[in-house]
Amino acid sequence: MVIDPATLPTAAAVDSEPRHTPEWRRALQASLPVGIGLIPLGIALGVLVVQQGLNPWWAMVFTSLIYAGSLEFIAVGMVASMTPLPYIALTALLVNFRHVFYALSFPLDAVKGRAARLYSMFALTDEAYAMTVTGDRKSMSGRVIVYSQLFLHAYWIGGAILGATAAQWIPENIVGLDFALTALFVVLSIEAIRAQRGYAVPAAAVLCALIARLVDPEHMLPIAMGSFVALLVVRYLLTRNKVTTRA
Repeated sequence: MVIDPATLPTAAAVDSEPRHTPEWRRALQASLPVGIGLIPLGIALGVLVVQQGLNPWWAMVFTSLIYAGSLEFIAVGMVASMTPLPYIALTALLVNFRHVFYALSFPLDAVKGRAARLYSMFALTDEAYAMTVTGDRKSMSGRVIVYSQLFLHAYWIGGAILGATAAQWIPENIVGLDFALTALFVVLSIEAIRAQRGYAVPAAAVLCALIARLVDPEHMLPIAMGSFVALLVVRYLLTRNKVTTRA
């Protein structure tokens, strides 16, 4: 059997196939594994909303307007106990202080349009950040980033609505749903480690977390993040000086 070389796909044609895939579909494929972890977590939040005595529609309000993961679990209890607004704002600042560091490497410049940028900043969650910075930068166009965030947001809202709706049939003493967030972060961390060379940076992150835990457990997150960023800055300066010396 003789094969005509003209009928075989060229390298250029093979490389161009992913480019012809709609951006929303690429975003759906990238966000689906993360969404599998967000849906049960959203269900847990919806159940918690109902168990705290709030109307089920509050689940949609929390997930649509706050959209801050762990903060939403804290906010449910605060709203149910009528906590003063200044205390809620301060808690939100401390819990989400890590997002300040996300902005340093998140490719917001790739997102075009004021509305798209505003939503991308609003929807910059831990999962969206990890998925964006560890993925293929060439395939993560501005539209793919925004579409991915929209899909993640939809998974979160859908899970919360499902949990609030089914809360009357779910026992109050059920355990394990909240572990979905921890398991999801473990998977994202493994992918981030595989995407970079060596284990120096992950080891430094673990060391900063342990030291912050020993120094001040109540403010562990900002201390750990601040010290880790400081180590990265020192590491960058030392590496740059070595390169300059060799040149």
